[in-house]
Amino acid sequence: MSAIQISVFLENKSGRLAEVTHALAKAGVNIRALSLAETIDYGVLRLIVDKPQEAKVALAEAGFTVTETEVVAAEMPDRPGALAEIVDMVTARGLNIEYCYAFMAKRGNNAVVIFRIDDAAEAERALTDSGARLLTAVEISRL
Repeated sequence: MSAIQISVFLENKSGRLAEVTHALAKAGVNIRALSLAETIDYGVLRLIVDKPQEAKVALAEAGFTVTETEVVAAEMPDRPGALAEIVDMVTARGLNIEYCYAFMAKRGNNAVVIFRIDDAAEAERALTDSGARLLTAVEISRL
């Protein structure tokens, strides 16, 4: 059920994000969600895209350092406290959430959050055991 996240390491200078987005556009890759974290010298751009392998190739060919990471996309009610409940489900199993970010699309009355958890398989079991609905990579690419 997990999805593939593409991470791109960027120098913290003007124009680098534009280069990434143009490389993906040229390759016909659609960005579904993103997160950009930065420090003084560099940034890490995390992407959920409709075609992860094509994105990885296009970005590598454009000279970027690219990695692939397994993440979990969980659908939850779009209401106060829903994220707290999901976090409780995961941490109750002793799992560590390394980071998360919200998806930019809604599914009906639900929101979607992307999680990077130290044990994705166990996190998937914890979430599904608790009734959370996980999205497949195909479902994510269609949002």
